[in-house]
Amino acid sequence: MRDYEKALSDIADIRSKVAASTTFRGLGPAALGLSGLMALLTAICQSLFLTDPLDVPFLFFSAWIVVAAISGVLIGAEMIVRSRQEHGGLADSMILNAVHQFLPAGAAGTALGAILWRFAPDHVWMLPGLWSILVSLGLFAAVPSLPRTVAVAAAWYFVAGCAVLMWAASGPALSPWMMGLPFAVGQLLLAAIIYKTSGDLDDA
Repeated sequence: MRDYEKALSDIADIRSKVAASTTFRGLGPAALGLSGLMALLTAICQSLFLTDPLDVPFLFFSAWIVVAAISGVLIGAEMIVRSRQEHGGLADSMILNAVHQFLPAGAAGTALGAILWRFAPDHVWMLPGLWSILVSLGLFAAVPSLPRTVAVAAAWYFVAGCAVLMWAASGPALSPWMMGLPFAVGQLLLAAIIYKTSGDLDDA
């Protein structure tokens, strides 16, 4: 029985190592592009109907949390389908590896949002820039298992997050475009990168 359990453990370790050294092809351009368009549409709607988001921060951030949740579901669903097609029996290991790479940045973003909202509500204007930087860090962490050009999108998120923080600090201010522009451009850029690299890998 112990030999059997050890064999299973060894197989799991081998699958994990293979997954870690294989380029993850589960991300799809469709869901990424749609999430970018959703960010753009949300920013347009909020700029039309919210005069000053700092007066109604709950409404402002609630809309973006809903958009992020819907985007996460769409990206996750496409990722599962594509992983099954592209990676076969390694799909589960590849997905878990990808999630583990993004998880610290996602957890940090959630914690920062909760902390600022509960203990420093006057500083919630920092969240759009901080979230953009955390997305950048998550992407940089995932670059070893994704197409290398994903680093371009990660760099965009980092530069955009820093720019948004500087813009917001001058007020302090809060604008739909502080969320909409970095994430719309970033997600559409990611979609283009994944689309291009998917074609290159298929041709190889």
